[in-house]
Amino acid sequence: MDTGLSEKQRQDIAAGLSRLLADSYTLYLKTHNYHWNVTGPHFAALHAMFEVQYNELALAVDEIAERIRSLGIPSPGSYAEFAGLTSIDESVGGENAAEMIRQLVVGQETVVRTARAAFPAADAANDEPTADLLTQRMQTHEKNAWMLRSMLGE
Repeated sequence: MDTGLSEKQRQDIAAGLSRLLADSYTLYLKTHNYHWNVTGPHFAALHAMFEVQYNELALAVDEIAERIRSLGIPSPGSYAEFAGLTSIDESVGGENAAEMIRQLVVGQETVVRTARAAFPAADAANDEPTADLLTQRMQTHEKNAWMLRSMLGE
């Protein structure tokens, strides 16, 4: 493979993207779970908001995995691999709507930090496609965190 990135650069970038993929997938699952299980006076708004967010995450995980593959590196794709890579805690069940929102804020902010941590390897290698992907992910998750915090009155 000769795209202007060394094997080490591709491995380092893919490692950061793999953590981003695991966090994104875990947040997808958590958001989808909350979409199914939210109750209370704000059910309709939260049910719809969670659906928008998990659908966006479903597209994002595909984009992240395909970027890893385009670097010539196998993409993680099992629950076991994701569990070993993610920084996001799974939901425990029984959360009320406010706690669901708080947990999703934490998840969205975690994904931002994971993307930000992956950025230096892409930047150092002049890997603009990965840098662009990371920038877009940070922007999306920062906006989602803001929207969720707003639901809490913060």
